[in-house]
Amino acid sequence: MATAAEQYRLWSQDPYFDAATRAELAAIAGDPAAIEDRFYQMLAFGTGGLRGVIGAGTSRMNRYMVRLATQALADCIRPLGEAAMARGVVIAHDSRRFSAEFAREAALTLAANGVVAWLWDGLRPTPMLSFAVRELGAVAGIVITASHNPPEYNGYKVYWEDGGQVPPDRAGAIQAAMRAIADIRTIRPLPEDEARARGLLRPVPAAVDEAYTQRLLSLATAAPGQRAALRILYSPLHGAGHRPVVTALERAGFPVTVVAEQAQPDPDFPTVAKPNPEEPEVYEIALRYATGLPGAGAGAAPGPAAGAGSFDLIMATDPDADRLGVLVRDRDGQYRMLTGNQLGAILTEHILRSRKAAGTLPANGAVIKTIATSNLVAPLCREYGVTLLETHTGFKFIGDKIKEFEETGAHEFLFGFEESYGYLGATFVRDKDAVMAALLVADAAAHHRAEGRTLIDALEAIWQRCGYFQEGLHNVTLPGRDGQARIAALMAGLRSNPPEAFAGIPVAFRDDYATGTGVEPATGRTYALALGRADVLHYRFADGGFVMVRPSGTEPKLKLYVSVVGPDEASAVQLRDRVMADALERMGLR
Repeated sequence: MATAAEQYRLWSQDPYFDAATRAELAAIAGDPAAIEDRFYQMLAFGTGGLRGVIGAGTSRMNRYMVRLATQALADCIRPLGEAAMARGVVIAHDSRRFSAEFAREAALTLAANGVVAWLWDGLRPTPMLSFAVRELGAVAGIVITASHNPPEYNGYKVYWEDGGQVPPDRAGAIQAAMRAIADIRTIRPLPEDEARARGLLRPVPAAVDEAYTQRLLSLATAAPGQRAALRILYSPLHGAGHRPVVTALERAGFPVTVVAEQAQPDPDFPTVAKPNPEEPEVYEIALRYATGLPGAGAGAAPGPAAGAGSFDLIMATDPDADRLGVLVRDRDGQYRMLTGNQLGAILTEHILRSRKAAGTLPANGAVIKTIATSNLVAPLCREYGVTLLETHTGFKFIGDKIKEFEETGAHEFLFGFEESYGYLGATFVRDKDAVMAALLVADAAAHHRAEGRTLIDALEAIWQRCGYFQEGLHNVTLPGRDGQARIAALMAGLRSNPPEAFAGIPVAFRDDYATGTGVEPATGRTYALALGRADVLHYRFADGGFVMVRPSGTEPKLKLYVSVVGPDEASAVQLRDRVMADALERMGLR
């Protein structure tokens, strides 16, 4: 790869790059640090594909990096033959800045390579892209999104023919193909009129949307009267979830009201600091409406309005509608936010319980979670006689497991989830699906409501049987090249001086996925780790709790996860906070 200075000269002077790009770069002429920051690296495929701040440069998200990634994808498809090229690539996008433009750049770059591009006529969630790849028999898929990141970000995710995100080996091949392109100026997207005339740019048929909705509706098990009795307040957080979520809930018979201020797509996400349903502040408007406070409104778009205080659930989805957050109204009329781990446990039990009651719980059934996710579901799986499997962090690994099950017949997939608000309850989608999750949560809530319980009551019952698990996540943001070096140093420090305990809890097993080996500190016994290599340190406690540290695959962050078990909720919360404080202190982060 050329030096940062060489890349800067090319991008800031060559007429291949548009006037806006050259003007943006001219503004940093004479600022070596700014030039270095924009060109010190090429965006790399991480946990969720390419992701970066929008702007000019090889370390930013822009139309030229989209062209480069798409040309590399085309170069990986072409050796598969003309039949694969004719099957094409499905492309979706969310509401972010330049998402529609980037989607079109990708489509026309594919067309220039003779690869058919199926392009949706408007916003669609990431899970619908996953579904469409399989429904249309496409060879791959692209979605333009930065998921839950702040407004200044955008991203690019690639899916393969099974509907799952590309696994590390295929992502590595695309990355290598990107690096093999010696001159970005050779990438010339086909004019749109020519692409359409040659049948290389095609609209995604409307029948795909309907097929997706019909598959979702088949998942609801609550009786019609139970569904009609539930009241839901929903916010799409200015993203792509509005139409599909409301359509699925309404057609399933669940009354839903939409938060009007957050209903329309808006790339600035004006009502929130960042559109992440994991953040409590994104629910402030919904809570004001739900509790009858002034300063907010809601519109039924469509659906019957509900009065203040009468909502059983408040839901929110992120911009590409693959993550779902839920607040539950408890017996005191207060709204309580469920964590991703807690909601995952509730949905696991709901699915296992429903399948057992219907006589369809298979003997080889499997639930899948990531290693960053709570072990609260382990006793549940034992109780219902199903296998619990783990993957690395990133839902693409869960999707890859589903593919493995289909090929080997070893297990039947029942449910998969991760702590970061991602859930999947059926195999017609191969990525986390907030639209599906909204329907499943509503279905679970309707069942429990009919039996006199809230979802909080359901969680308490799980805790009483399985242990009071509490989890926490701390993100350390360290941008740029210096940030990368600091993250590497922090990981190296933990490896050179491994902790023996956190807040007095001994480490029973110490797993280093970079080396692929683990050790039992009490005996010195070593063992091979089943999962693939990754820059992850996992410190496991004997009771199922853990501390885990890893660099983010999509953001300039170091992520610290904590999970503990206590005799009751309050004690577990206190223990979690002590373990988190100890871990941060050991790393010099507090």
